[in-house]
Amino acid sequence: MTSLKKIELHLHLDGSISLDLASKLSGLPLSELKEKMIAPDKCFDLKDYLTRFDFPISLMQTKDNLELISQDLVNRLEKDNVIYAEIRFAPAFFTKKGLTYEEIIKSILTGVRKNKKVKTNLILCLMRGMDLETNLQVIETASKYLNKGVVAIDLAGDEKQYKLKEYLPLFKKAKALNIPFTIHAGEVDEIDLQDAIDLGLKRIGHGVFAIKNDNLLKQIQDKNILLEICPTSNIQTNAFNSYKEHPVRLLYDKKININISTDNRTVSNTSLEREYKHLIKECNFTKEELKDINKNSLNYAFLNPKEKIKLLEELEK
Repeated sequence: MTSLKKIELHLHLDGSISLDLASKLSGLPLSELKEKMIAPDKCFDLKDYLTRFDFPISLMQTKDNLELISQDLVNRLEKDNVIYAEIRFAPAFFTKKGLTYEEIIKSILTGVRKNKKVKTNLILCLMRGMDLETNLQVIETASKYLNKGVVAIDLAGDEKQYKLKEYLPLFKKAKALNIPFTIHAGEVDEIDLQDAIDLGLKRIGHGVFAIKNDNLLKQIQDKNILLEICPTSNIQTNAFNSYKEHPVRLLYDKKININISTDNRTVSNTSLEREYKHLIKECNFTKEELKDINKNSLNYAFLNPKEKIKLLEELEK
């Protein structure tokens, strides 16, 4: 399995700080950090799962720490045989000690670019529950760094409490600035999915609750939208009980475009290698099907055609 080269499109930086580095930065023992940073196999819900981000975010308030955390993540991606990753984060979370959005982005870009073997790009997250002005500032910053390391924006956060309808004006602004976007939707219910589809997007973060609605599923299929699927995370947030009950196999069989990602490597205590092993053992995926998913994922990566061709050649080696 380790020979399989991988494309990861849905990966949160703050949910993926290694325990070893967190221990080095905080001085806390690994046993305590496991409690703070790794979610249990079953959380009460998404909101419960998201509490595991509080401590990692507290470590991400200086330029040096952001650089170290970013470099360490990409080094771990290399070990997981990931050849391309889009790493997302909400810059508004890292300003508690006075860092500007530009300082945050520059620090993270410096960190990820220290590894020359894994190609990476950044996605900036708008947050549900944050005020309009803060989210608009993130969009403006994304516009400034577009195709200079930043390739898109996203909307993340507590989907149950804050519905996409409240944030639709933000995506009108993004469209006006020609900023590509993906949106977390359909992770806890199907309510946001129609609004997401109507925005004309080509990728949805999670989107798994589309399986409950044939009309939504048909629209996703007809419009060639890709779902960024993170099986372990979905099970932890209680969206589905087990890998066997997760709809990833059914979605693939229905010819829905999917990418397999980890969501949060530390919070979900996983890697793409582990995700793939679960998919093979419990969802009857073959290595060839996973290879096919990776090739197709490249079509939806926020990359120019030349870069996609180069990565496709690497996938097929």
